[in-house]
Amino acid sequence: MSATPMISIIDDDESVRVATESLVRSLGLKARTFASAEDFLQSALVGTTSCVITDVQMPGMSGVELQSVLRARGDTTPLIFITAFPEERVRRQVDAGGAVGFLAKPFDGADMIACIDRALGEGSLVSLNS
Repeated sequence: MSATPMISIIDDDESVRVATESLVRSLGLKARTFASAEDFLQSALVGTTSCVITDVQMPGMSGVELQSVLRARGDTTPLIFITAFPEERVRRQVDAGGAVGFLAKPFDGADMIACIDRALGEGSLVSLNS
């Protein structure tokens, strides 16, 4: 049996971090939260995280900038973006960088679950919960 996937959640809004972490854990996955992209980049989870869920707009480094930094390092970890300001221009930019999801806040839990399932490989959540 493979190790339980780790999902890193990055958002400057604590209530969003807590709610998203609760959703991820309810799926039987591990979750770790970060208040900023910089905190995540300084953590030991970079390179071992199965998926990153990140806010687009945060003080300091944005989620879009985080994606650029990770891709420049050769890190292909799947990213799911969440935002209160779902601009088409930003969607196109993150999609070009390989985003697996772009959700407007407040997002539907089922939509997030579908994005996580895509990030981990179709059907992976079904096999984890079987």
